[in-house]
Amino acid sequence: MKRRFKTAFILAAGLGKRLWPYTKYLPKPLLPLWGRPIISYIIDNLSKCGFEKFIINVHHKPESYEKVFPGLRWEGKLMILRYESELLDTGGALKNIEDLLTDDEAILCHNGDILTTIPYGKVIDFHERERPLFTLCLRSSGPERHIYLDESYRLTGIRRNKEGSLTFGFQFTGIYAVETESLKYIEPKKKISLIDILQKLSKNDPNSVKGVIVDEGVWFDLGTKESYREVRRKNKVDILGWT
Repeated sequence: MKRRFKTAFILAAGLGKRLWPYTKYLPKPLLPLWGRPIISYIIDNLSKCGFEKFIINVHHKPESYEKVFPGLRWEGKLMILRYESELLDTGGALKNIEDLLTDDEAILCHNGDILTTIPYGKVIDFHERERPLFTLCLRSSGPERHIYLDESYRLTGIRRNKEGSLTFGFQFTGIYAVETESLKYIEPKKKISLIDILQKLSKNDPNSVKGVIVDEGVWFDLGTKESYREVRRKNKVDILGWT
């Protein structure tokens, strides 16, 4: 059977405002962590899972990628950059790479400020078995458990309480599988969030968006100064289990 997952899309176009001043001169996926850019760990883990093609959307300091990765390669893996002159948000960014996915039936999306050893295979296996348009990788614990599922793992809501504090659903990891046919439902060249797309799709078809709970491995969101500093203070081997 043809292997459907070979392309990963790393979302890296954010301005990194919560990481300022670290991101004054570098986009956040290129910030150093244990002597290497954050994004290099993402590519390493995805490569171990069999991914061959890496698309990265960029906006802030896009020239930095060529400087950090001469030839736009890491360990022999080519990075394909897609520049956004105006930020399109997480949903618009997906539509913006549609022309690069002509040979792909499905892709894995991965936020560029996430450090994790989550077994991606569990997300892919669930997605291939259930075949929704989107499969969200979720965790049972975390600081923002705002994703709600029903007993069939279908998305039922994305919400906070009125004070905007913790509710007790599941933590979204910033990792998700996508059927490329879903991109036809996104308007081109329009700024739109992934949340808006997921809510619209699940309302029209409850089976179109599902979640899989994967509590194995470690997971860190490095999108704030506090979290970035905290992980930098830790030992790489203790966190990742490899050098």
